[in-house]
Amino acid sequence: MLFPVPDRVRDVRDAVHAFMTERVEPAEPALNAGDREKLLKLRQEAKDEGLWALGHPAELGGGGMPFLDYVYINEVQGRSEWGQLALGTFTLQDSLMLHKYASPRWRDRYLAPMVAGEVSPSFAMTEPAYAGSDPTQLQTKAVLDGDHWVISGRKWFTTGAGEAAYTTVMCRTEPEGASPHRSFSMIIVPTDTPGYEIVRETPVLGLNGGHYEVAYNDVRVPADNLLGPRGHGFVIAQERLGPGRIFHCMRWLGQAQRAFELMCARLGSRVAFGEPLSAKQLMQQHVFDSYTEIQAARMLTLQAAEQIDAGDQARIEIGAIKVVGARMLHNVIDRAIQTHGAAGLTDDTPLSRMYRHAREARIYDGPDEVHIQSTAKRILKQFG
Repeated sequence: MLFPVPDRVRDVRDAVHAFMTERVEPAEPALNAGDREKLLKLRQEAKDEGLWALGHPAELGGGGMPFLDYVYINEVQGRSEWGQLALGTFTLQDSLMLHKYASPRWRDRYLAPMVAGEVSPSFAMTEPAYAGSDPTQLQTKAVLDGDHWVISGRKWFTTGAGEAAYTTVMCRTEPEGASPHRSFSMIIVPTDTPGYEIVRETPVLGLNGGHYEVAYNDVRVPADNLLGPRGHGFVIAQERLGPGRIFHCMRWLGQAQRAFELMCARLGSRVAFGEPLSAKQLMQQHVFDSYTEIQAARMLTLQAAEQIDAGDQARIEIGAIKVVGARMLHNVIDRAIQTHGAAGLTDDTPLSRMYRHAREARIYDGPDEVHIQSTAKRILKQFG
C-alpha cells in the first residue's frame, strides 16, 4: 500500500491482512459452496487471535476500535466477501443502531449475542413495487393498536433474513399530511413473529447472496419494539448509511487491490507472441489506469472518513465516494478479467464472482444517479 497507515493500527492491520490472505481467501471455494463448518472454524480462529469484532464497542464485547482506525482495517478485510462474516463485523451497523436507539429489553436480548456471532440481524427498507431511490414512497405501514404495532406490507432485499433473529423494518407510522421525512419509524420484528413470511430468496446476478423478499401479514409486535423516537426512521437510517457507505468503499478498495494484484501477477507470468504480457503497452495501460483509480478513490474515502470522525456528516464527500468507489471497483476487476482472457470468465479465479458483486455496488445504498444529483446540488449551493 502506497499510503501511510498510522502506527497505532499497523500491527493489527497486518494481522488481519495475513488472516484474509492465508485463511479466508483459500477457503472461498468451500465457503461459496455453503460449508458452514469452515466458516465457524474461521470465526473461532479470529476470536482466538484477538481479531474478532474489532469495530464493535468494547462494552458490547467487541474490539472497541475507534471509527477512523477501523476504516483502515476494513480495507484489508474487504478483500473477500467472507471477511465480514469470518471476522465478526457483518453486524456492526446493526449493533451500533441497537446500542443507541433500542429499549433496554432489546439491547439485553440481542446486543451481546450479536457481537459474539450467536445471532444475526437483518434490515428491511426497500420494497418491490416502489423506487428504492425515493424512500418517501415506501408503503409498508405500522398502525398502533393499543399497546401493539400492527405491520402490513412487503419488503425485499432483506439481506440475511433466512438466518436472522430479527428484522429492523422501516414503516410508515404517521398520518397523511405529515412531513415525508418524519412519516416513518423503525420497528424491531423478531423473525418468528406470526405473520412474518419469507416469500423467496432473490438471486442477484446468478448468486444466491442471502437476499429475501418478506411479507408482513398484520404482524403484531409490542409498542416498545419501536427503535428510537416515532417518526425518526429517516434520521436513524441516515446515521446507519453514512458510515456504512464509507465501510463499503473501503471494502471495495480491498477487492480492487486484490484484483489489481491478480492482474499484475498474470501480466508477469503469461507469455504471448514471444514476450510477457507485461511488455505490451495496452496491458501497461490497464496497470496505470487501475493504480491511479485505486489511489484516487482511497484518498477520497479516507478524507470522508476523517470528516465523519470529526463529527461532520460529510454528505458531499460520501456521495462522491459512493459513485467513484463503485466505478473504480468495476473498472479494476473488469481489466483484471481482460488480462486473464477466457480464464477470467470462469470460476478458476475469484474474478468472475467479484465482478458480479461489483455491479451491485452501483445500485445498493442508493444508485449512482441519485448520489450524483444530490452531491452536485450541495456543491452548487455553495456558489449561491
